[in-house]
Amino acid sequence: MATAVKLPRLGQGMESGTVVRWLKQEGERVERGEPLFEVDTEKATQEVEAEAAGVLLKIVVREGEVPVGTVLAYIGEPGEAVPEPEAPSGDGRREEAVPSERVSPGGAVAAPAERAPGERVKASPLARRLARERGIDLSLLTGTGPEGRIVAEDVERAARALEVAPAPAPPPTEVERVPLTSVRRTIARRLTEAWQVPVFQLETAADMGRVLALIERRRQLEPGLHLTVTDVLVKACAVALCRHPEVNVQLAEDALLRFPSAHIGIAVATERGLVVPVVRAAERLTLAEIASVRGDLVERARAGKLRREELEGGTFSLSNLGMYGVDRFTAVLNPPQAAILAVGRIEERPVVRGGEVVARPMMTLTATFDHRAIDGAPAARFLETVREVLEEPGLAL
Repeated sequence: MATAVKLPRLGQGMESGTVVRWLKQEGERVERGEPLFEVDTEKATQEVEAEAAGVLLKIVVREGEVPVGTVLAYIGEPGEAVPEPEAPSGDGRREEAVPSERVSPGGAVAAPAERAPGERVKASPLARRLARERGIDLSLLTGTGPEGRIVAEDVERAARALEVAPAPAPPPTEVERVPLTSVRRTIARRLTEAWQVPVFQLETAADMGRVLALIERRRQLEPGLHLTVTDVLVKACAVALCRHPEVNVQLAEDALLRFPSAHIGIAVATERGLVVPVVRAAERLTLAEIASVRGDLVERARAGKLRREELEGGTFSLSNLGMYGVDRFTAVLNPPQAAILAVGRIEERPVVRGGEVVARPMMTLTATFDHRAIDGAPAARFLETVREVLEEPGLAL
């Protein structure tokens, strides 16, 4: 009997996912544990492995958003019959054509279902994107999805029917409605959670002269090493968290969770939105190891190839906007973490050294703390240690 391939629950709280692409095609041999398709969740795009071996007999859902547990395909022996699946309740695009009762003879689009004034048109994210690309007004369509929801097939059918008289392009002054991606929805939810936390900020400045000299010296000794200021910051924060474990905490309902290792999240800007992959146990890694791990995480983050577990378990976060010419900024907490460090660019500033005013490469460090979990004094000691490590990296690292 053919084995049904269903959308798995890839994390706590996951209710749906978006099938992005299939890594195997119908008729191809599939081995158990071999990557079968890619799915986009709230946090990342992940490869899903086959749970059975055989031939990919039928792809039921080619792409689109569907609930967890939806049958996506069937794997079995060549020529084996597969059951006729029910239509997915999301906007997943099935291989079979959707019945065309909603399209009038001659290909014209049927009249839309009646809606109350001001009622929002129910449509899947994929259908909205296709409608925007093809210049189709969703309010003129009748949906064939659950509860009259407009799905991708409805838009494509309307586009075919209107090919002889394409809709005029919208004027350039028209406001574009861009549906939220899963990553952007997650960012919005987590920032709303963070806004409810009582926080305070502390700020200091570090002389980065010795850090820059260290990076230059290591690059000369190891030409293949791509060591950056961010890598040194990760190590400095890890050292400070181990010296001040009262900062490496998270607030639970009736307790503080104190972590034995520093798992540092690094904020990475991608085309899909901000993601925060985690460098685990950074206090145990050398600068070269941190550079290697960080480079790999950032590269795969921008390619949308991070695994879900690489985005979870962080105990502290670091956000560096110095490369954008930002002098200083305040970062928002990354719940459930209790602290985050924001760093600006390194610039020559006048400082007093030995009674004289000299120019030094200075960097502003602004830390945000959850005041429910961390008091001002331990937070200040932590930030002081970060600054000391940066100004004397040879002793601390």
